[in-house]
Amino acid sequence: LIKMIHELLLALSGYPGTIFTWNKRTGLQVSQDLPFLHPSETSVLNRLCKLGSDYIRFTEFIEQHTGHVHQQEHHSIQTNQAGLNGVYLRAFCTGLDSMLQPYRQALLDLEQEFLGDPHLSISHVNYMLDQFQLLFPSVMVVVETIKSQKIHGCQILETVYKHSCGGLPPVRMALEKILAVCHGVMYKQLAAWMLHGLLLDQSEEFYVKQGPSAGGAAANQEEDEEDLGIGGLSGKQLKELQDLRLIEEENMLAPSLQQFSLRAEMLPSYVPIRVAEKILFVGESVQMFENHNHSPSRAGSILKHQEDMFATELHRLKQQPLFSLVDFENLIDGIRSTVAEHLWTLMVEESDLLGQLKIIKDFYLLGRGELYQVFIDHAQHMLKTPPTAVTEHDVNVAFQQAAHKVLLDDDNLLPLLHLTIDYQGKESKDATGTREGATPPQESSPREVPPTGWAALGLAYKVQWPLHILFTPAVLEKYNVIFRYLLSVRRVQSELQHCWALQMQRKHLKSNQTDAVKWRLRNHMAFLVDNLQYYLQVDVLESQFSQLLQQINSTRDFESIRLAHDHFLSNLLAQSFILLKPSRYADDQIAMSL
Repeated sequence: LIKMIHELLLALSGYPGTIFTWNKRTGLQVSQDLPFLHPSETSVLNRLCKLGSDYIRFTEFIEQHTGHVHQQEHHSIQTNQAGLNGVYLRAFCTGLDSMLQPYRQALLDLEQEFLGDPHLSISHVNYMLDQFQLLFPSVMVVVETIKSQKIHGCQILETVYKHSCGGLPPVRMALEKILAVCHGVMYKQLAAWMLHGLLLDQSEEFYVKQGPSAGGAAANQEEDEEDLGIGGLSGKQLKELQDLRLIEEENMLAPSLQQFSLRAEMLPSYVPIRVAEKILFVGESVQMFENHNHSPSRAGSILKHQEDMFATELHRLKQQPLFSLVDFENLIDGIRSTVAEHLWTLMVEESDLLGQLKIIKDFYLLGRGELYQVFIDHAQHMLKTPPTAVTEHDVNVAFQQAAHKVLLDDDNLLPLLHLTIDYQGKESKDATGTREGATPPQESSPREVPPTGWAALGLAYKVQWPLHILFTPAVLEKYNVIFRYLLSVRRVQSELQHCWALQMQRKHLKSNQTDAVKWRLRNHMAFLVDNLQYYLQVDVLESQFSQLLQQINSTRDFESIRLAHDHFLSNLLAQSFILLKPSRYADDQIAMSL
């Protein structure tokens, strides 16, 4: 019996023998050919063997994914399963190994007790290890879930958290300790990302990733089709407007502004999306500053040299046994506020954001109406035909001449502006992004020759650092959509005024009924276009622009500025009727329905 007790303790420690044998499928089992065992003793031993089986499987799992364990290789250990790797899994194994330490200590204590009193029974072993009878099977469920579903990265946090919400205190406490170890990895990634702009995520485990978001179009399809009440604008149209999937923005970003997004499937349920978006914003901003080498003294530290304080706070949260969303969000808010205020100061006060918006308004939104009136007169003959390889050069010469004619001789501003022409054969040039901010127009396919040069016309603006985080290529493309639309309205208005001039020259001549019809038609068209032009410039552009300036001056938060600017752009596109379907298309749809 004494020998059997020692073999039992060895088997429970992960070292099977002749009395207690190991089978990969059934686990530890008591040998069947032991005549001195009573059936009740066999039942107790089998109960203990279940603990030993779970312990061996735990240590196998730890060995597979960390390469170290507190036992010898007494049985075959499989190589690391495909798809199970990463720092979060190793952290889970570390927490799991620490959870097994009380069990190992209990076995050592039992060995000491049996050395002091050889007459202790199997029931005593069962009594001393009874505390693990509930714990091990519950934790084994977590391990099997990770193995079978190939749980990866921050998804491990979610899995452990859900299983820790049960009603068994020993299980809850053990899983909370494992979760705290896993949170240590998350806090290290957060510190690298938020304080230094480094995304340390080789195995794609973190909930921030480089590249655009995958999105969930299927889930929001019903919402997309709903009318938002903005001039017949549907959710789908507004989403297409805001996304403007006209370009692959990540291919056009400067090296100092890489695109990052949230990996939603990796975000634990106890971390709200609003907090994750703040984490994303802070890391993007710090990363931009870390990668920007010139003017370091002017830019300073985006965290106002509080990195050490924030690192200390993150370390304090890491040491807490339980995750506190209130403390976590308060710290994230503090870091975000510091970054947002510094960006506001840098962009509004040092980089003259209001002046840049005035330039955008003057040139993209035709605020300098006299400039574009002269330009239309100069460029009409060269843009009324399909563009060629020299059209872009000729158009820019005409633009410079128009600028000089209206006394716009700003040597610092004009080099930043460049008119672009998208013609057949130019796709490769545009794809390389030779000009910062240059984007292909929306109205014609790059594989087709535009019917006129006006349809291929665009405006590129070299945005200076750090304003490029607000005026991204996608944002400038939205401005280009508005620019082409406003320019077409101005061209129609100019042509109608030219018709009026011809009409006045011929008014002394005898007119017939056909001429009267033409005059009335021109008058009606001019009435419509003049009122549309007034509406666009006064009720839409000026009104929305003044609201934007008011919102910028009423805050010291960069995110509020970006949100206000996004709303400004969306309102311009929606209220300018750009998103409405052409009337001929609507007529075709009606005819098809009939």
